[in-house]
Amino acid sequence: MSDITELDAVHAPSVPAGVPVRLARAAASLWRVIDRSGRVIGHLQAIAQPDGVRFRARRFHAASRAFLELGEFWNAADAIDCLRFAR
Repeated sequence: MSDITELDAVHAPSVPAGVPVRLARAAASLWRVIDRSGRVIGHLQAIAQPDGVRFRARRFHAASRAFLELGEFWNAADAIDCLRFAR
């Protein structure tokens, strides 16, 4: 299981230049990914692993009223791209 407490001080991951999204902190290790129109397209969650930090891409699914995990990635840019292109 991941130890989220050690991620309390994690700073927001950087968004690559030219990517039309911004991050807004939602919790200690969780950020909303917001597109240029202001729509939340998903969440980015930092997960502590024994060999580093992974980033989980999650999206709210209204029909099931639950979050769907789209994947875990070793860098935030890949998780953000997953949210951008899996619409």
